[in-house]
Amino acid sequence: MTRNLWIDTHAHVTNHKFADKLDQILQNAREAHVKLIISASTTADDAQTLVHLAHAHTIVKAAVGIHPNDTHLTQPADWQRVITLADDPVVIAIGETGLDRYWKDAPFDVQKESFQNHLDLAQSLGLPVVIHCRDSMPDILELLEGRNRTLRGTMHCFIGNTDDAKRLLALGLHLGIGGISTFANKEFDSLRETIRQIPEDRILLETDAPFLSPHPFRGKTNEPARVAVVGEALALVRGWSVEKCSSLTTANAENLFRRI
Repeated sequence: MTRNLWIDTHAHVTNHKFADKLDQILQNAREAHVKLIISASTTADDAQTLVHLAHAHTIVKAAVGIHPNDTHLTQPADWQRVITLADDPVVIAIGETGLDRYWKDAPFDVQKESFQNHLDLAQSLGLPVVIHCRDSMPDILELLEGRNRTLRGTMHCFIGNTDDAKRLLALGLHLGIGGISTFANKEFDSLRETIRQIPEDRILLETDAPFLSPHPFRGKTNEPARVAVVGEALALVRGWSVEKCSSLTTANAENLFRRI
């Protein structure tokens, strides 16, 4: 029987929670038939560390960028380092960028400027962009639609409604489905209904490890191996076989992240 292969399109393997057990985390992913982990950086230092790690471990590819919640700590030299790192062949996306109104440390105008810079860099390099959104979907849609151009990339950890999905899809984005979609809370039933309506060629799987571990591991440190758990849950929501879910989502990731 052909084994299912998975791609985790969003994780943070350089997070401090993995510092003393990264080799085991990567081995767990291989044993769960994870073909590739796309890890996103949050700062310039993190991006540098991630690029080095991706050179050492072929299962990892990098997205380089500065997280919106770290934008207020960024110096001009940091952004130049991201630009330089983006040329490395292990880098297959720009991000994690976006907007966040939940945390209050980074001024929103600083986040918006950084987001625009990431979008411009991704476009200039022909790379997809990895977008973070927390309590800021109207702001992100306004900014993206105001650019009057389509873009390649993913809305990471999509938890929006059907209208949000339609507008993001119209912009050219893929939607990343993660552990939240598996949570049993009734409040997420509407998310699962929206997920049923996403075109098959625009769905990606992710873990956001070490965060947002899927049911039945909710509340525990997440890891890329659990992208298979998310995939099995997605298959159930969509009425697919697990084999179809694996095949489709892996192909979608390979089509979007063309440096794979």
